[in-house]
Amino acid sequence: MKFNAFGLSETLLSNIEAMGYRKPTDIQYKAIRPILSGDDVLAIAQTGTGKTAAFGIPAVELLLRNQRRLNYSGVRCIIMEPTHELAQQTGHVLCKLAAKTGIKVLSVYGGVEQDPQIEQLNSSVDVVIATPGRLFDLLSQGYLNMQQCGILILDEADHMLDLGFIDDIRQLVRKLPKWRQTLFFSATINEKIKKLAYSIVNKPVNIRISPKDMVSRNVTHSVLSVSMDEKRFYLERIAKEHPDDRIIVFVRTRVRAERVLQAMTRVGLKAVAMHGNKDQKERNRALEQFRNNEVQILVATDVTARGIDIPSVPFVVNYDVPDVAENYVHRVGRTGRGMDKGYAITFYDESEKDFLEAVEDFIGTRIDRMVLDYEEREATIDFSADAKYDWRSLIDDEK
Repeated sequence: MKFNAFGLSETLLSNIEAMGYRKPTDIQYKAIRPILSGDDVLAIAQTGTGKTAAFGIPAVELLLRNQRRLNYSGVRCIIMEPTHELAQQTGHVLCKLAAKTGIKVLSVYGGVEQDPQIEQLNSSVDVVIATPGRLFDLLSQGYLNMQQCGILILDEADHMLDLGFIDDIRQLVRKLPKWRQTLFFSATINEKIKKLAYSIVNKPVNIRISPKDMVSRNVTHSVLSVSMDEKRFYLERIAKEHPDDRIIVFVRTRVRAERVLQAMTRVGLKAVAMHGNKDQKERNRALEQFRNNEVQILVATDVTARGIDIPSVPFVVNYDVPDVAENYVHRVGRTGRGMDKGYAITFYDESEKDFLEAVEDFIGTRIDRMVLDYEEREATIDFSADAKYDWRSLIDDEK
């Protein structure tokens, strides 16, 4: 099936083709038609399956079909995102989908001056993509008119709940028209999420993509037992054996992120870090450098895991095993996106045993263990250029 089977406008179809989308992913195939029919949707799909386009494509089409009323300048669609990076990324996708349609898209989030955002809102915006804090700031100041907002999209709803935004979501819903269409997208599902979803959607179409497979089948997963003190040597080896491959490295804390960054810089590798102690401009700059291949390694904490949507990242390294099991899913979802293949390597110290067991319980499978012999370990620590195998071969050999 192709996108033209959905009865989309020619301009939108042209934009979809320009973005490199050839045929719908599973979530897009199952979500676009009911959204176009006006149904509420509750969709659960793993990270990297194309959720943004799954709601973005039909949202743009619906706005095109229902042209703005004369003399009305209020927002017609609100997309709520949990983090600045996700608001930026979703805005980037929506702007491309809405190109040459006349539909105006604006991302609003904290950490930057709000005056430019207010100026754009005053000039009429159709789609607002927002984090809760900035959204309510603008709403309370009277800059956001939602009286005619017909589409509400909650993206990464599970992460919003983790960050404590459940009351913000409910407050927003109370301020929107009751006749709206609500789209609820999440990577994971539990009773708390179900309760919230069914309190704001009306007779939704339920969509689940690979509910038994918590992680993409495009990703090869491996665990390597290595002490805390030696992890930096193994990360260096991966990077130097694959100099043309970008690597996203996940750690548990901001302090760890800076230490790993310093360790990689000392051995001549180009790296940047993203975490909560960085201001928005620094985080934007780090992502831009990584996206433009100015640096090979991006070191990040879990708070930024879902805001990183960069194509063709072959490696994700869990430098630390995540202390929240479901964060593993979001971390490894940064590789193997779309049709690409990816490798997720987890460095595991004995002190992280409970964390690793929790991850495997959550995803419902045991992750393959990589075994290095004594010579391989010595070669790694000694920075030998004569290591017998490269990392991709080692992973494939253990499958």
